[in-house]
Amino acid sequence: MDDEEQQPEHGPLAGFTVGVTAARRADELGALLQRRGAGVLHAPALRIVPLADDSELLAATEEIIDRVPDVVVATTAIGFRGWVEAADGWGLGERLLGRLGGTRLLARGPKVKGAIRAAGLTEEWSPDSESLAEVLDRLLEEGVDGTRVAVQLHGEPLPGFIESLRAAGAEVLSVPVYRWLPPEDPGPLDRLLDAAVTRGLDALTFTSAPAAASLLSRAEHRGQLDELLSALAHDVLPACVGPVTALPLQARGVETVQPERFRLGPLVQLLCRELPARARSLPVAGHQVEIRGHAVLVDGGLRPVPPAGMALLRALSRRPGWVVARADLLRALPGAGRDEHAVETAMARLRAALGAPKLIQTVVKRGYRLALDPAADAKYADD
Repeated sequence: MDDEEQQPEHGPLAGFTVGVTAARRADELGALLQRRGAGVLHAPALRIVPLADDSELLAATEEIIDRVPDVVVATTAIGFRGWVEAADGWGLGERLLGRLGGTRLLARGPKVKGAIRAAGLTEEWSPDSESLAEVLDRLLEEGVDGTRVAVQLHGEPLPGFIESLRAAGAEVLSVPVYRWLPPEDPGPLDRLLDAAVTRGLDALTFTSAPAAASLLSRAEHRGQLDELLSALAHDVLPACVGPVTALPLQARGVETVQPERFRLGPLVQLLCRELPARARSLPVAGHQVEIRGHAVLVDGGLRPVPPAGMALLRALSRRPGWVVARADLLRALPGAGRDEHAVETAMARLRAALGAPKLIQTVVKRGYRLALDPAADAKYADD
């Protein structure tokens, strides 16, 4: 059996650590990432107010029953189902469905349409694009002056949508199916922030705009906002499930990546392409070395490396083939103090973790260098 056959299989995200801010479907997203080899650090950036405890939803439901709107816009499948289930719990389910059955019901997309039909109702229209902007365009083209429009929200206000309807003369009733609040225990979120600003994460995922806004708010509260924005701009990839989710980050000047289809699966597939493409790959001592977040691929084989070793390896790889002094490597070690012996200890562990000691050369009385293959010297000399 050759070396390649002996190497353990690993996923495309092996060696990378991905932060998950989701409160809902976090387990599903985490499982998708882990199946592809990623390390996952989860901290919900918000919490959901239970439906049955939300007096605002009850008040909106009662108002719709008392004064039937001309149009009802359903924006999310889980939100619509939750609304109907909450109404059932209050003893208002049949009356609500009766009122909705007598109004013009618009669905934002196919999933919402399925939830409406599962409730025994029929939508008047639904765009194939799943775009709320297309729903708005249709309403404005038809004219809404003097009409009452109820809009089912899902965790966050829709100011542009609602303001446009009101500007066109509609009376708009918001139906807040869920409300987001900060997490009761901020500890996990604080640890996620610390990991982001210290570059302990390779990517940070967002599946809702409130989660992104909550993370930024918490960073600002802890005096870490500038550090977080710098990390997201240079080292930690911010990945959003769609353009609406990205808005709070874009407002702070953060460029994000988004899948073409706004689903968890495509979001994970996007990370499977983006993160390996960002990893540094070098020909060293006859081996191909790819430096990832908390591991190294040596000729395709996954080699987990402790944090101190990764710090040294990154310092050496900034100018591959050049000698890096022990003093400079000591400064790269987290919390190493002033004893250069810490460099020797961490270097020994790094070499053992890599499984190929000749990848890193000791240059007597000067320091250490990556043993960059001679043919690559010119290419990397000025990096």
